[in-house]
Amino acid sequence: MSRINISPPLLNTSSPWATTQDDLAKLYSLSSTGAVATRTSLLYDGFPDDPSIHQHAFISPSSSINSYGYSPHPLKYYLSSIESIIKSSGQPQKKPFIISVTGPPSVVSICVNEISEWAHKESISAYAEINLSCPNIPNDPPPAYSESDLKDHLSELQALQHKSEVPIVPIGFKTPPYTYQHQFDKLVSALEAYPGVVSFITATNTLGNSLLLADGGLDPIIASASGTGVGGLAGGSIHPLSLGNVFTIRKMLDKSSKREIQDIVIIGAGGVSDVHGYQRMRKVGAVAVGLATALGSRGVEIFDEILKLGE
Repeated sequence: MSRINISPPLLNTSSPWATTQDDLAKLYSLSSTGAVATRTSLLYDGFPDDPSIHQHAFISPSSSINSYGYSPHPLKYYLSSIESIIKSSGQPQKKPFIISVTGPPSVVSICVNEISEWAHKESISAYAEINLSCPNIPNDPPPAYSESDLKDHLSELQALQHKSEVPIVPIGFKTPPYTYQHQFDKLVSALEAYPGVVSFITATNTLGNSLLLADGGLDPIIASASGTGVGGLAGGSIHPLSLGNVFTIRKMLDKSSKREIQDIVIIGAGGVSDVHGYQRMRKVGAVAVGLATALGSRGVEIFDEILKLGE
C-alpha cells in the first residue's frame, strides 16, 4: 500500500463546498491546504441533485445539518477539472487531490482503476477516498456500519491491486461516526482481513438521523429526500464524537499485529472550526485535519487563519 503526504496537514473534506471546478481551484491555490478533496462522485452519472430536497443549514455557532446526497457531476468531471486546474496554474503540481467516489463494490473498483490509470497517464498525484458513510440516501445505509459490506469493498480493491497494469493510487475509507466499541471492532476486523489495501481513513462523516426544527415552529429547518427533514449533523455538535473516533481508531490500528494496519493514517474531521479544534485532532492521532462546515460558513480564509495560529 502507498503512503499519503499532506503538507501542511490541513485540507477540506468532501462536501458541497467542493463541488465545482471553481471550488477546487480556490482550494488548490491556497498555501494553507496540503491537499484538495472533491465532492463524492458516482462513476457514470451525476447524482440527481434536487435543491428542493437536498439542503443545508448552519446552526450557530459552528454546526450544520444537511440532507445532501452526492455530487451532480460524475467522476470524469473531476478528472478533467483537476487536469485543467493544474495546467492553468502554469506550474508543476504542488499538492495531491483526494478524489471521493462511492457505489457498489464492483463499481468502486472501476472508479479506483480509472483514477489510477488517469493519474499514471497524466503524472498526477491523486488519492482515492471511498465514501462509505453518507447517511442521507434512502434505502442505502452507510456500508461502513457493516463488516460484510466493508469486506466486500476490500475484496474487490485487493483483487484490483493484484491485476492492475498500473500502480493503484493510495486508497482511503471515509467512515461514519461510530458510537460503540463493536462498530470499531468490525472496522478493524475487516481491515485486518485485507491488509495492505487501505492507506488512510477519514474520520468522521456526518451523524445521521438528526433533526432540527425551526425556532418558534414545528417545521424541520431543512427538507430531505425522505420527506422528514432528517439529515446529517456536522460541525461543532459532533466534534467530541469525531475526536473520540479518531482517538479510538488510532489506538486500535496501533495495537494490530499487522504492520500494514499500523501504517494506516487518519485524516481527522468533524467540527474543526479553529486552531484549537485543529490541535485537538492532531493530538489524538490525525496525520492531517479536514474541514467542511467551517469552510461552508466562513469561506476559504479559514485555512489561512488556522494554519497561521497553529504554526
